[in-house]
Amino acid sequence: MTDTHPTPADGQALDPRQLGAYFALMEAVSLLQHQVEQQLRTEGDISYVQFQLLARLAHAPGHLTMTQLADGVVYSRSGLTYQAGLLEKAGLITRGPCPNDERATLVTITENGRALLDRVLPGHIQVCHSLLFDPLTDEDLHHLGDIMTRVRDHMRAQPPRSAAPRNRRSGPTRT
Repeated sequence: MTDTHPTPADGQALDPRQLGAYFALMEAVSLLQHQVEQQLRTEGDISYVQFQLLARLAHAPGHLTMTQLADGVVYSRSGLTYQAGLLEKAGLITRGPCPNDERATLVTITENGRALLDRVLPGHIQVCHSLLFDPLTDEDLHHLGDIMTRVRDHMRAQPPRSAAPRNRRSGPTRT
């Protein structure tokens, strides 16, 4: 039987179980993300966002557009452009025009990018195992996967951030 909670439309507080689950989730995510960031900085001198970009590109069939990357890593267009610039300057990715859409930029991982990913991945996996997976039973993992997939899918039902209209400043437009 599914236990659902009504959505408070009037801004009422979360009940104690909801509040407890929320804080436990946020604390666990923060602790995991901190350790992952430390490992990636130490072993590869890259951020978690840069790792995500390299991993997505390494597992993509061909190249991806900047918009596809922004949607996949849930990052702003401007932030992604900055991160991609750093990765390109380091020789880890290449960016170029899309032949089918002049507005799109195609991004591809380089051999150096793949080598860096191969170097940091074992440590990344070790951190994930020791902090996230080791305390879980197989049944826990199954339930966690189901729950987080359902929550993610619910959140992803909204338009991606890259599809949101940009804030327009008054004044001259940039070309």
